[in-house]
Amino acid sequence: MRRRLLAALAALLLAATGAVVLLAYVRGADARALAGVETVDVLVVDQPVAEGTPGEDLAGLVRTERLPVKAVVPGGVPDLDALAGQVATSDLQPGEQLLAARFAAPADLTVPGTVAPPDGASEVSILLEPQRAVGGRLAAGDTVGVHVSLEGRTHVLLSRVLVTQVQGAPSPVPDGQTTDTAAGGAAPSASLMVTLGLRPEAAEAVVFAMEHGTVWLSLEPEGVDPTGTEIVTPENVYEKDWS
Repeated sequence: MRRRLLAALAALLLAATGAVVLLAYVRGADARALAGVETVDVLVVDQPVAEGTPGEDLAGLVRTERLPVKAVVPGGVPDLDALAGQVATSDLQPGEQLLAARFAAPADLTVPGTVAPPDGASEVSILLEPQRAVGGRLAAGDTVGVHVSLEGRTHVLLSRVLVTQVQGAPSPVPDGQTTDTAAGGAAPSASLMVTLGLRPEAAEAVVFAMEHGTVWLSLEPEGVDPTGTEIVTPENVYEKDWS
């Protein structure tokens, strides 16, 4: 029994020694392979990085690796500080060199013709005929009032709501050029899909209004004061001085 135990310990010691020798040989081989070769330290992805990951969160997901200059991909990130304020534009896999081209500022990722909703806001899209959407003249970045008519009552439900996208509207007219529409010609005949940036609870109210009433949008640029609005009913529509 004692002999077997000693034999087992000897085998274990021999295996451990062999592993150490092998590791030293591999490291030595790497060093010999790089001897006389110009090398540089690069940042390499060490763990999967999901699309949208901020540059500030990469510290535990990448490692520094020494590579021959010829193996370095152009456009590598020299330091994680260079990615401050940027996010990954696609998923990154372990072993990839960290490239600046795979990152961008969130604002640069916005689809052309759209604007980002306010922080904490959701987005909801509503389909409206042109006359209910300022004749189809709305564009992303405008602010609007949301008027709702429901069961014989009309009121401004929301004010200064940001328009984040308009689909189906005429293309903007370049400065110095005119079109029939821009010059007061025919309005667009197709409906418009208007996307609004809203607080979640406000989005619920807009959806309810679309389902059970009618919705009109009014253009509300800076300076419009909606505080004097009130609910309009058949009983008071002729009693007020609306001028």
